[in-house]
Amino acid sequence: MINFDFYNPTQILFGQGQIAAIGKLIPPQAKVLMTYGGGSIKQNGVYDEVRAALAGHTVLEFAGIEPNPSYETLMQAVALVKSEGIDFLLGVGGGSVVDGTKFIAAAALRDGEAWDILEKGGKIIDAALPFGTVLTLPATGSEMNGSAVITRKATQEKRSFMSRKVYPKFSVLDPTKTFTLPLRQVGNGVVDAFAHVMEQYLTASVNASVQDRFAEGILLTLIEEGPKALSHPDDYDVRANVMWCATLALNGLIGVGVPQDWSTHAIGHELTALYELDHAQTLAVILPSMLRVRKQAKRTKLLQYAARVWGLDGGDEDGRIETAIARTEYFFRHMGVKTRLADYGLGHDSVDAVIAALEAHGMTALGEQGEVTLAVSRKVLELSL
Repeated sequence: MINFDFYNPTQILFGQGQIAAIGKLIPPQAKVLMTYGGGSIKQNGVYDEVRAALAGHTVLEFAGIEPNPSYETLMQAVALVKSEGIDFLLGVGGGSVVDGTKFIAAAALRDGEAWDILEKGGKIIDAALPFGTVLTLPATGSEMNGSAVITRKATQEKRSFMSRKVYPKFSVLDPTKTFTLPLRQVGNGVVDAFAHVMEQYLTASVNASVQDRFAEGILLTLIEEGPKALSHPDDYDVRANVMWCATLALNGLIGVGVPQDWSTHAIGHELTALYELDHAQTLAVILPSMLRVRKQAKRTKLLQYAARVWGLDGGDEDGRIETAIARTEYFFRHMGVKTRLADYGLGHDSVDAVIAALEAHGMTALGEQGEVTLAVSRKVLELSL
């Protein structure tokens, strides 16, 4: 196991009715900016519950944060924060709203060029406004981590940043608020969480038994509960398990002390920036091909994954590995997420475009050991056609 420094200060309020508690967690004198997306929270009751919980607080609103939140939109919110003297943010929505709120929190206290936050990966963040979140779509884990991904539409760039300054002060996770989600978003969320676990688990082995078992437990739970979330959308226990899986997948716990491989995400981000595919769609396309191309480098962990997650522990090793990858693909499709570039109308031209974007952004040595060169990325993309 590798040395690590684990930090996570986010308070989690989990369960039905927890929104009512947020008023006590925000300083009474705070001037609050409530951020949200396209307005679905006004149709499912979340908006009214949040506003009721904030009675007595001064609250302004900023709506319109997109899926794959855009720098251009978020800078409008930053201007509002500065002009109105906002001193607390509350993001209400899915991972995109939470990511966008993190950027607003950091950019609002910065005098220089805000895009530098993304260019420097968050390393230049010295301070950020405090904020909380009310999560309505479990997927990204952003409600309990210090990372975010932002898109700049003008240049078709999708960049990430991380900082200990942008952990939420608190996050509310009420599974009942996910009952009305479109099934496409439910499936995407499960696939996103699954991929997050895989990129921390299916890497070079360092004998981190606890992290491995935690990761395998999350994967097994997603495999068992994910399809039920589609077939029984009002089942509280199913939604609760899926919601907590998504948080645990990327709150830092399973990633401590182990190598991490975010090459699938890096390639996926370029696909989203160029072609506006859903984030989870890109992961479902790239991850199986990445595992096939890097089969030898990941052989030990792939065999462990095959045995412990899919129950494949007999017969030819290569056969077990391929069956495990094929079952992973089937699981993604079962969740309603297609797994080939052609399924989204993309052909060979997209391969060249993604490789050019990876090169332009310096993504030329990805993976836990820097072995995913542009040539390897090209092979992965071509296998994904």
